[in-house]
Amino acid sequence: MGYRIFKRKIYAKMLDWKQRSAGKTALLIEGARRIGKSTIAEEFAKNEYEGYLVIDFSNAGTEIIKLFNDVSDLQYFFLSLQAFTGKKLTAGKSVVIFDEVQFCPKARQAIKHLVRDGRYDYIETGSLISIKQNIKDILIPSEERRLSMYPLDFEEFLWAIDKEPTYDLIRYSFENLRQLGDAATREIMKLFRLYMLVGGMPQAVSEYVASSDLSAIDDVKRDILNLYIEDFRKIDEKGRAATIFRSIPAELARNTMRFRVGEVIENARLSRLEEIFANINDSRTVNFAYHASDPNVGFALHVKYDYFKMFLADTGLFITLAFMDREFADNEIYRKLLIDKLPADLGYVYENVVAQLLQTSGNSLYYTTFKSADGLSQRNYEIDFLISMKDKICPIEVKSSGYKSHKSLDEFQKKYSSRIARRYLLYTKDIRRENDIICLPVFMAGLL
Repeated sequence: MGYRIFKRKIYAKMLDWKQRSAGKTALLIEGARRIGKSTIAEEFAKNEYEGYLVIDFSNAGTEIIKLFNDVSDLQYFFLSLQAFTGKKLTAGKSVVIFDEVQFCPKARQAIKHLVRDGRYDYIETGSLISIKQNIKDILIPSEERRLSMYPLDFEEFLWAIDKEPTYDLIRYSFENLRQLGDAATREIMKLFRLYMLVGGMPQAVSEYVASSDLSAIDDVKRDILNLYIEDFRKIDEKGRAATIFRSIPAELARNTMRFRVGEVIENARLSRLEEIFANINDSRTVNFAYHASDPNVGFALHVKYDYFKMFLADTGLFITLAFMDREFADNEIYRKLLIDKLPADLGYVYENVVAQLLQTSGNSLYYTTFKSADGLSQRNYEIDFLISMKDKICPIEVKSSGYKSHKSLDEFQKKYSSRIARRYLLYTKDIRRENDIICLPVFMAGLL
C-alpha cells in the first residue's frame, strides 16, 4: 500500500501560528496516536520553510538525547545537532521538529530557551497522556501554543476520496436551509455511511483509497485498537483502563443515562478510578460527554463530572471495537450500514459519529436528562447533545433513521423554552423545517 498524505484542516491553523507567532512560541500538536501528527508536521516543514530538521525521540540516538542535558551553549548545541543529523539549518528560515517529544522531557523543557534564542521555529508532536506522565520533574514552557489534532472529519474524508465539491454543496444547503433533494441526500448518505465504516484514521483511509477492501481496512483498525489497548495496559497494569476502553460500545448499547463503571469492573467505584478516567480522557482516543444538570449557557458551571458517557474519538474504530472478539465477517454493523438497514438498537453508532463531528468542530460535549415539565410523568427524557449559540442553547436529538418523532425535544421546549435558540433533529433524510425544529441530515453535524 502506497504512503499517502491527506489534506488536513489543521494545516491552516499551523499557518496561522507561524504568521502570528513569528517565532515567539513553539507549536505543540497533541492528539491520539496514529492520527497523523508527525506526517502533518513534516509536510508543513517541507512546504513552509527553506530547511527543517526532525528529531524522532522514539528512536533518537543517545548522543542527541544527551545534548538536551545542557543547553547553556546554544551555538555548540545547534552545531552538534546539525552534525549528528546531517541537516543544515538557516537562521530565520528553518524549523526544528521534536517528534514524540514525550520521550525526552528535557527537550520540552529546553523550548523556553530555544524560543528565546530566536534562530529557528519549533514544532512538537506528542500524545498528551504520555506527555503528562513525563513532566513531573521539568519546567513546563509557557512559550507553547497547543493545537489538538483529530481523525479526519467527514469533509476531510471527502477530500481524500476526491469528492471535495460534495461538501461545498452540503455547506451551501446548511447555510441557506435549502433542501438537497432526495437523490442527492441518498448519495451523500451512502458516502457518510462509508465514512462511518472506514473512519478517519489516516492509515484506514489510505487503505480504502488503495484497495476499497473493508476486510483489509478492518485489519488496519484492529492493529490501531490493539496499540491503544497496550498503551492503556502500560498506564494501568491491572488492566482496568483497557477494560473500560473496550467496554464503551457495550455500555452505549445498554442505552443507560451514564457510564456505569460498576457494570464494567466488579465492585468498582468511580471515585477510586478518577485517575484512570483522567488518563483515558488525556489519551484523546475517547470523547467524554458530560451531564448538564441545569442546561444553560456556560454548561461547565452546571456539569456533573461524575455523570458522563464515553464515545470513541473515531467511529470507524468504534465499529471495529464493537466486534473486536469476532471475525470481520461477523460484524453486522458493516453489513447493515452498507445496505442502510441499521436497526434502532444499533442507533448508538450514529450517536458516536455525531459526538465525533461535534468535538472535531470545536464543541465540548454535553447532554442532559430531565423529567416532564408538568411533573405528571415520571419518565426520564434525554437530549443527546447540547451546544451553545450566543446567549442561548441548542438541544440536539439524534435518530438513526428517517423517523422524525421528537418527544424529548418537545418536552425540553416546554421546560426550557426561554433558554433555547434552535432545536435540531439529526436523522438520515433531507433538510427540512418542522415548526421551529430544524431537521438536518446527520452528515451536517460537523457544521453545527
